[in-house]
Amino acid sequence: MAYAMTLPLVLLLAWEFSARLGWLPEQILPAPKVVWATIVELWRDGSLIDHTFVSLRRVAVGFTIGALSGLLAGALLGLLPGIRAFVWPIFTAVAQVNTLAWVPLLVLFVGIDEELKYVCIGWSTAIPVTLATTRSIANVSPNLLELGRVFNFTPLQWMSAIVLPAALPSMFTGLREGLAAAWQSLVIVELFASFEGLGYLMIWGRQLFQLELVIAAMLVIAAIGVSLNAILEHLERFVQPWNSEALHGR
Repeated sequence: MAYAMTLPLVLLLAWEFSARLGWLPEQILPAPKVVWATIVELWRDGSLIDHTFVSLRRVAVGFTIGALSGLLAGALLGLLPGIRAFVWPIFTAVAQVNTLAWVPLLVLFVGIDEELKYVCIGWSTAIPVTLATTRSIANVSPNLLELGRVFNFTPLQWMSAIVLPAALPSMFTGLREGLAAAWQSLVIVELFASFEGLGYLMIWGRQLFQLELVIAAMLVIAAIGVSLNAILEHLERFVQPWNSEALHGR
């Protein structure tokens, strides 16, 4: 843990050092103490809590929809080679297009209210989850599959004893990538007709030329993202006790 904090501390010291020497104007790079004071002020007046809660709600709903959809679609594509051969080229092509490019089209179907935010976040989540789940199931070792045939496993036994344990590591990787994509798309969707949320707070700070507000919102988004990723890693260790050494070695 101490080793992992080395680089952040070095960057923080470099930030403080450059601010004190005035290498960049305060309007471009506010000092760390200014950003911290902004966070404290936003916390005390309750606005940071309100904006954070709104963003968390949007990410929670969008991520849940996207993750469940991605796991289901990935399972179907991974288990059914015929459907995968038919759908995979189109899905791969769609996955190459950034979420931002789909927003104008999605606005025509769902409007610009909360539904747009949920759909965009869910879309961003579903893409990496589907990709990872499909590949993890499709790439299960043929030797393991042959073992299931030798023991005459039922479909349920085949899934629970062979496919799922072999595919879980890659599936969790997809879930973590989907969570990261959800947070990244959050800022994008909160640009559209939104008057609350951490993404809106960043845009509001930019419009006011208050970079300390922008950086404060960025730090909160980063801290929450890291925390949620850590929760997923702990969940992964819990459901994969046989793989705990590999997980700790990351």
